[in-house]
Amino acid sequence: MSSRVVNFGCRLNIAEGEAIRAAAAGDPNLVIINSCAVTAEAERQARQAIRRLKRDNPEARIIVTGCAAETSRAGFAAMAEVAAVIPNADKRKPESFGLAPDRTNSVRPALSGADHARAFVEVQNGCDHDCTFCVTTLARGASRSVPAGAVIDAIAEAVARGQQEVILTGVDLTSYGADLPGQPGLGQLVDRILTHVPKLARLRLSSLDSIEVDDRLFDLITGETRVMPHVHLSLQSGDDMILKRMKRRHLRADAVRLVERLKAARADIAIGADIIAGFPTEDDAMFANSLSLIDACDIVFGHIFPYSPRPGTAAARMPQVGRGIAKARAEQLRTAATRRKACWLETLIGTAQPVLVELDGRTGHAPNHALVEIIDGQDFRGGPDALRGRVMTVTITASTGDRLLGKIA
Repeated sequence: MSSRVVNFGCRLNIAEGEAIRAAAAGDPNLVIINSCAVTAEAERQARQAIRRLKRDNPEARIIVTGCAAETSRAGFAAMAEVAAVIPNADKRKPESFGLAPDRTNSVRPALSGADHARAFVEVQNGCDHDCTFCVTTLARGASRSVPAGAVIDAIAEAVARGQQEVILTGVDLTSYGADLPGQPGLGQLVDRILTHVPKLARLRLSSLDSIEVDDRLFDLITGETRVMPHVHLSLQSGDDMILKRMKRRHLRADAVRLVERLKAARADIAIGADIIAGFPTEDDAMFANSLSLIDACDIVFGHIFPYSPRPGTAAARMPQVGRGIAKARAEQLRTAATRRKACWLETLIGTAQPVLVELDGRTGHAPNHALVEIIDGQDFRGGPDALRGRVMTVTITASTGDRLLGKIA
């Protein structure tokens, strides 16, 4: 039996989780918590999971790693249930788990395993920016990129084992290549992937910094059919003063202009965005600007959370608006995004969508990232098992407001 890895947080953690599992293979009692530090809630969930896992399996040896292991090391180390805390930088090293070290010294990006219909591939880690609310630089260090050759090899491996969609992940994905010889950008990497892995059916990008989407990347997103029409933007706020206090590098108008250009060039692109509610000093008018951004940028996938102060960040020292206000504003943002998403899903009824079916054989994602539930999978020859991991044309017949329902064409 292999060790168990419990991932929290971002898609990069999912990709890294497989590398951790490989590094720690061989101890069935070992449970590794790959933690997230982006919010206080993420840390609370990790602690809750640790207590539950130890209660359900007293013999388990629980090790904590990930971002929260960097920012809250002492807190996790003090938990009676935790056997050890491993730094983020060491979590892929076999010797961290008492095994022989890897002597190959090869550059290998984290790649999620065959237990997903889609493969998550790490192409970048860390961040060189200093957003006032973020602990990423404390937890993951400076930005560093994986050479294109290693990325292409990992994607070819995923395709060879039958995964038809790859998602490029990173902490600051659009900074890719700045530390590599010749400073190739993310657009150049995407171009090389499409050229050198011709059997890859679908390529998806995780969160992008809107100000770093250059012409080459823009043209690939809008003009390449193998690049999925789904753009998730790290916007964080719709108010210029709050953006400046966050030390973001874009203004509201920059985000709106980019979305307008994307939609004009490829009308079926679906927009997602990260937005923080209740950032320090945010007043009602500033919040109203974030609320109106949902419609201004046609955000149908909202990743919205209330601000929580993170120790060691500049924002934690700014005048706070209060947890209750932040939570209430986050709920308003979620309501607006939910309404926008429901209206958008209604427009997809009657369309035929190529859906990559997840390993449950019942759900999957359209190119625009809409979640689709297949309502006639049992009638398909071979049943749901025959659908798993395949791209099937699904005729959309209805919407629940959160997902689409459809039948195999």
